[in-house]
Amino acid sequence: MSQASRTRPSGSSTALNEAYDTALLDLDGVVYAGGQAIDHAVEALGTARDGGMHLAYVTNNALRTPAAVAEHLTELGVPAEPADVITSAQAVARLIADQLPSGARVLVVGGEGLRVALRERGLQPVESADDEPVAVAQGYGGPDMTWGRFAEAAYAVNSGLPWFASNTDLTIPSARGIAPGNGAAVEVVRIATGAEPQVAGKPLPPMHRETVLRTGAQRPLVVGDRLDTDIEGAFNGGVDSLLVLTGVTDTAQLLAARPEHRPTYVDADLRGLLTGQPEVTQESEGFGCGGWTALVRGEALVLEGEGETLDGLRALCAAAWSHAGEGACGLDAEKTVARLGL
Repeated sequence: MSQASRTRPSGSSTALNEAYDTALLDLDGVVYAGGQAIDHAVEALGTARDGGMHLAYVTNNALRTPAAVAEHLTELGVPAEPADVITSAQAVARLIADQLPSGARVLVVGGEGLRVALRERGLQPVESADDEPVAVAQGYGGPDMTWGRFAEAAYAVNSGLPWFASNTDLTIPSARGIAPGNGAAVEVVRIATGAEPQVAGKPLPPMHRETVLRTGAQRPLVVGDRLDTDIEGAFNGGVDSLLVLTGVTDTAQLLAARPEHRPTYVDADLRGLLTGQPEVTQESEGFGCGGWTALVRGEALVLEGEGETLDGLRALCAAAWSHAGEGACGLDAEKTVARLGL
C-alpha cells in the first residue's frame, strides 16, 4: 500500500525485524524518556540486533554529540557506537556546509552536539553576533539555555544573516512530563525577527538524506512516537514506519491523523519490532482486526466485539482513516477509546 493511499494500518506475516534490514529509531519517547530506558526497550532492541537487524538511532535532539548518545545507550544496556547515531545537528551542519565556504564562522545557539557537527563539516562555531558570523545555527540547548542566547540569534538574523534550525519540535518528553523543545525556542527568535529558518530535522528531507548517507539502509523501518516528525518523515522519504505509544502521541491524535501522519504499523512499544502485525480487513460493514469490528455510525466511531486492545485500535484507525480520506478524522471516538482503556 502506497504512503499516499494509506487508509488502514498494514499487516505483516513476518516479524518486522526480519522484514526490514534497518530500524531507524527515534530516541526520546521511544528508547528512553528523561534519560531512563522505556519499559521493554533494552530487551526488544537486543533481540532485534541479535537477529541481524541493524539499529540506527535518529534523533532531532541536537544537544548531545553522537559519542555521548552512544555512551548513554550503552550504559542503558543498548550497545551502540557513535556511527550508529544520526542527529539533526549533523543534518543541519551538512545543510549549512553546502551553502557556505569551508572555515565560515557560524553563530551557535545550542549545545555541544551542534558545535561538534559544525566543526566536522569544516565550519567555525562562534558565540556572539559580534564575532563576525556569516550564518546562525540554532539547536536544542537544554533546559538551562539563557535568554541572552536567543537575543544573540535575533541580533544576527536581524542584521540579514541566514538562519538555520536543527529542528522545530515544539515539545520534548522528559522524566517529569512534556517540556518545551527547540521549536519553542525557534519561535522566540522568529517573533523577534520575522524571519524563517531553513530547517534540517525530521520530517524534512535533509534529515532523511543524512540518515540514508550514514546508514546505507536498503529496507529501512522508521520507528517513532511522533506523528509530525517520525511518521511524516517516513512519509516524505517513502519508507514504512512503526508508531509506538510510549511517547507524545495519544490515540485521539492517531485516529485523527492526516495521510502524511498515518503509520504503516502501530504497537504499544518496541516489542512490536519482534512480531508480525495482524491484518486489518475490510468487511461488509466496517473494518475488522482480531476479534474487533470498527465502523462509523452517525458522527461517531463504534467498536464491536472483543479481543486484544491493540487490535481494536488498529481496526479503529482503519475506520477513521477511511472515513476521513485525505483529511483529518473529526468523528467522536471518546467512548470507544475509553472502552479499550486507552
